[in-house]
Amino acid sequence: MIRCLVVDDEQHAIDIIAHYIGQTNFLELVSSTTNPVAALQTVITENIDLVFLDIQMPELSGIDFIKAINGKAKVILTTAYSEFAIEGFELDVVDYLLKPIRFPRFLNAVQKVVKANTEKAEAAETTADDNYIFVKTESKGKLLKINLDEIEYIEGMKNYVAIYRGGQKTLVYTNLKDLILHLPAKQFIRIHKSFIIPVNRITGIEGNRVVLKNVAAEILIGESYKEDLMEIIKHRMIT
Repeated sequence: MIRCLVVDDEQHAIDIIAHYIGQTNFLELVSSTTNPVAALQTVITENIDLVFLDIQMPELSGIDFIKAINGKAKVILTTAYSEFAIEGFELDVVDYLLKPIRFPRFLNAVQKVVKANTEKAEAAETTADDNYIFVKTESKGKLLKINLDEIEYIEGMKNYVAIYRGGQKTLVYTNLKDLILHLPAKQFIRIHKSFIIPVNRITGIEGNRVVLKNVAAEILIGESYKEDLMEIIKHRMIT
């Protein structure tokens, strides 16, 4: 259920949106008001998910309201004036509804909120699922859970790979080629025939080696892997 607040200086405009909310089974009208200042407090105290917000109001404009809530709730702007559309979208509003607002257009706007919430939940679930792996160790029949955020680097060693965590080495019966397929591509990169590293531990590049946080070992960059590494680096490089 999406908890809604309607803010407009005209009561009849509030009544229309409130009626539409009542017709939509995944929306709940928590509160409505003609006072934007009071609405600010409501966003905080009532755990509001979505605000239907007029732009031109006395005391506090819709644009100033958006800035004041600082992302605490999603916003759909409702107004009779189209000239504020660009500024609204620059403030990351979900949609911009021009009055008079028809129900089909209202539904289209709130579906965007549903889609955004679904994508956020899926991303969170994916992150949780990508947070660990199970590996076969040297001991026959023994599986070990490895939390990915603990990995300092991974080194290939013939028929095994060594996973380094907190200064300790865990030997796993696999190879780097197979292991990299089970690691999140956004978190890990292979930079050498013998090394896989966590991207967020990179603290520097010195010639043909990577410097990793809290790692004293020499981690080399292979020529055939250098392009992929620099592709990641260049997006954050100041030239």
